[in-house]
Amino acid sequence: MTVTAVTKDPEARTMTMTAEFSAAVDAVWQLWADPRKLEQWWGPPTWPATFVEHDLAPGAEVTYYMTGPDGSKAHGWWRIVGVDAPRFMRFEDGFGLDDGTPNPDMPVMVMQLELRPSDGGGTTMTLETAFPSVEAMEQILAMGMDEGLAQAMGQMDALLG
Repeated sequence: MTVTAVTKDPEARTMTMTAEFSAAVDAVWQLWADPRKLEQWWGPPTWPATFVEHDLAPGAEVTYYMTGPDGSKAHGWWRIVGVDAPRFMRFEDGFGLDDGTPNPDMPVMVMQLELRPSDGGGTTMTLETAFPSVEAMEQILAMGMDEGLAQAMGQMDALLG
């Protein structure tokens, strides 16, 4: 399993996942930067993702949907806030309606990705999710975000090497 730590801090309204990879930072960044590679790991194994729009420039949007085992689709979107490739990305993350537009009834989270070289030429990846409220954090975690994201990140190793 790639994920080495999951820290939930309700007081700060954050969840932080840390993962270790034997690959270099540039290779791990490509799993985010290339939509075809991102499709192979974003989402739990039984809910593969399809990226419709993918532009990691600040101000740009990313749209995608995940397809469940029964064929149902769950839409999502990112709004890119900042990027310092290949080490950092900050983006808003939200749920989409069936047409892919943002779902106003669901909370919007802010995710911050950091990639750092680790000993031996590998990479430490930290993904922090900030929730708008404790209630939103509880709602999203009750939907299984932590388990789903850990499963998704667990698929990254196979793509690196």
